[in-house]
Amino acid sequence: METIIMNIILHSGNARSLAMEAIKEAKEGNFEIAEKHIAEATQSLGEAHRSQTDLIQGEARGEQSEISILLIHAQDHLMTAMSVKDLAAEMVELYKRIA
Repeated sequence: METIIMNIILHSGNARSLAMEAIKEAKEGNFEIAEKHIAEATQSLGEAHRSQTDLIQGEARGEQSEISILLIHAQDHLMTAMSVKDLAAEMVELYKRIA
């Protein structure tokens, strides 16, 4: 359980960092790099989401998942990273239009 939770945190954190880097690069006019970071953030979110899906499928099979502060923290990281990535993608597009 802890391994799955840590995977969610790890990949979500990576995705959030990549999304923030994308905004920074777009701000500097480096749109190709920005788009690469968005793509990498999307991949990291996919990894985090797969770990989350493992937990959900286990529970659907009747396996009990203990709700812990660490699990809640992981879910918070995932949802925040998803929002940041979506907003970063929009900001990259806006910076492109401005340029």
